Amino acid sequence: MTHTTALDILAHIRRWTECESPSQSLEALNGMASLIVADARALGLQAELRDIGTEAGPLIHIHNRAPGDSRAGIMVLAHYDTVHPVGTLQQNPCRIEGDHFYGPGTYDMKAGTWLALSALGTVAQAGSSALPIDMVIVPDEETGSTASRPHIEDFARRARYALVCEPARADGGRCVTARKGTGFIWVTTHGRPAHAGVQHDKGRNAIKEMAHQILALEAMTDYARGITVSVGMISGGTTSNVVPEHCQVEVDFRVPDAAGATWLKAQVEALRPVDPDVALKVEFKLNRPPMDRTEATAALLRRAQDSARAAGFELEEAPPTGGGSDANFTAALGVPTLDGLGADGDGAHTLHEHILVSTLPARQAFWNHLLQHLD
Repeated sequence: MTHTTALDILAHIRRWTECESPSQSLEALNGMASLIVADARALGLQAELRDIGTEAGPLIHIHNRAPGDSRAGIMVLAHYDTVHPVGTLQQNPCRIEGDHFYGPGTYDMKAGTWLALSALGTVAQAGSSALPIDMVIVPDEETGSTASRPHIEDFARRARYALVCEPARADGGRCVTARKGTGFIWVTTHGRPAHAGVQHDKGRNAIKEMAHQILALEAMTDYARGITVSVGMISGGTTSNVVPEHCQVEVDFRVPDAAGATWLKAQVEALRPVDPDVALKVEFKLNRPPMDRTEATAALLRRAQDSARAAGFELEEAPPTGGGSDANFTAALGVPTLDGLGADGDGAHTLHEHILVSTLPARQAFWNHLLQHLD
């Protein structure tokens, strides 16, 4: 493929990038969803929007199924929301600098989504896919996929394979075969307010109690086991001269497997207040189950590596990553899943987010080949 082809691919990615679509803006999400559907239909594909609730944008379903074809097929999974608020283009405008194309949401993951959609259009027009293909693009991955998860799982239960368009790893464009499970812990302490100067002894300090709990939570991190616990947000108190009655923290955790999740949940639920006069409330939620590397995943990886070689590059496997994605949901249902099949680049969630222009033609050829040869 020529450099002109790379620029043609880039023109579509630029249009999508310039349509900013943060998870929290329903207006922006609706605009992006309409653009994707229009482009899919222009490629000769069937495309529809699904309402998945008032708190999220629409889910997009694009496919090449013939009427009555209910076979288990290929699920291509992507998201069109980004972490960047509307206006980020002013700070990280679309531009080419050397081999880098910059813009918010380029790498994570509008470029990868376009590559997969374009390949689906090519395959559908040629009638060359052995299996039906369902492309599912969700609006809320960056905020946990709360609204889209049941729909993702419904599609996954009817899929033979799942291919996820999250960006290729920045250290050489490697794909992902295993991810840690992710979740949240919420801890609340309820003490007794008092005047900090006049009746300090009568107060029960919720923040002081929370300090003990924070240390206990952080101590649950076990790098050898691949378990991390990070207290990321804290709030409490009203003013400095009042013994604080309330304090809350929100905690992120990552676990390598189901056994790690079970262990951590037991540790968290065993927490007790150091001060018996302060009430402690704990909530534990595994948001995304671990994505395990199975033999079926390894077999799918070998197929993808064949497609990469046909496209002119070697597709290597990344070590297990601590980041979660919607691949966690499909893999947990036993569907052979490959992730990180999107564009090469770097800087996800930053103001230097970019993709590598020179790699786009090979990545496009890879998707074209893979969708035609999976059976």
